[in-house]
Amino acid sequence: MKKLMMIAIALLTLNATAQDKNNRKEFAKDLSAEEIATLKTKKMTLHLDLNESQQAKVKSLALEEAKQRENQRAMREENKKKETSQKPTKEKRLAMVNERLDRQIEMKKKMKSILNDEQYKKWEASLSKKNRKKQKRHQKNKSDKKR
Repeated sequence: MKKLMMIAIALLTLNATAQDKNNRKEFAKDLSAEEIATLKTKKMTLHLDLNESQQAKVKSLALEEAKQRENQRAMREENKKKETSQKPTKEKRLAMVNERLDRQIEMKKKMKSILNDEQYKKWEASLSKKNRKKQKRHQKNKSDKKR
């Protein structure tokens, strides 16, 4: 009986954490580009100890990035609604990946000009952590789809 209770508690706990992740995604969708930029700037200020001028520059960069993402999200939603929506061709995918990488390179250049050496190293380390998590999640999703 105790084992059944433990299993039931474990399942309820897992269910609650899965729902929490979905709520975070919904919360992010409801935010405007300005709100996203403000939150990102504050997080970076706490993490990197930015001064006032750095905060202003980072906020303008974050706002630019958030607006870009908002436009891309709107375009994807628009394409999904079309009846003839198809997966992008190889050439289109290549162009999208190149565009994304160009934006990332430009962002790194701008951040390097804003941050001092120590802050930049910390910022790059946090990026690599995010990328590793993303890759793990991507690999897990791939293996789940194969099953």
